[in-house]
Amino acid sequence: MKRLWFLLAMLCFTVHARAQFHELGAFVGGGNYVGDIGATYFVFPENPAVGLVYKWNRTTRYSLRANAMFMNLTKSDYSPADFARFSRRFRFENQIMEFSVGAEINYVDFNLHASDRAWSPYLFLGIGFIRYNLFYHEPNTLETVEYGKGGDIVFPAIAGVKTNLSPFVVLGFEIGVRYTMTDNLDGSAPETESNLPNPLMFGNLNNNDWFVFTGLTFSFTFGDLPCYCKE
Repeated sequence: MKRLWFLLAMLCFTVHARAQFHELGAFVGGGNYVGDIGATYFVFPENPAVGLVYKWNRTTRYSLRANAMFMNLTKSDYSPADFARFSRRFRFENQIMEFSVGAEINYVDFNLHASDRAWSPYLFLGIGFIRYNLFYHEPNTLETVEYGKGGDIVFPAIAGVKTNLSPFVVLGFEIGVRYTMTDNLDGSAPETESNLPNPLMFGNLNNNDWFVFTGLTFSFTFGDLPCYCKE
């Protein structure tokens, strides 16, 4: 029996020794939005955010990457950073789900073959889609009224730095900015059935909303590792 366990352990080690082609892991951190309600701090991770990250390492310099992120966004005007908004007293809660794909570029070679500790700054650029709740702010009250689900295109740009804790584990820290194709994450531009001006709109209607994810990524490598050889 002990010999069988030993053989199984050696088999697993042999498989994991080749397990550096793909990466699958999680994002854990915080998020914030920049829009027409509350303070406009650009990086202020006040809401918990989680997600999944997948990478296909094509070379030591770039990877194809997919993200699935979730944040339960809450924001209010109760901030002394903007007295006009503080006096208005709007607040809201929204659930943001993002799915995005793109390319991650390493600034230096990040070779998963290497046995020594490696690190590299990186940049991710891509395109994605977000789902969120649609709502409006009830006039003369502090209540919000939901009326459906919305979806829009989003353009993520992520900057970070990563290191390999072992041949099988990669740790990264990143800040990811998302520019959205909507101005309605905060209920400031609710939809109408006509082209007439909507009296429920408020804020700067010429600027779309942004949101930012800040946190750590933990990923585990698997699959056959390419040789990265030059012909």
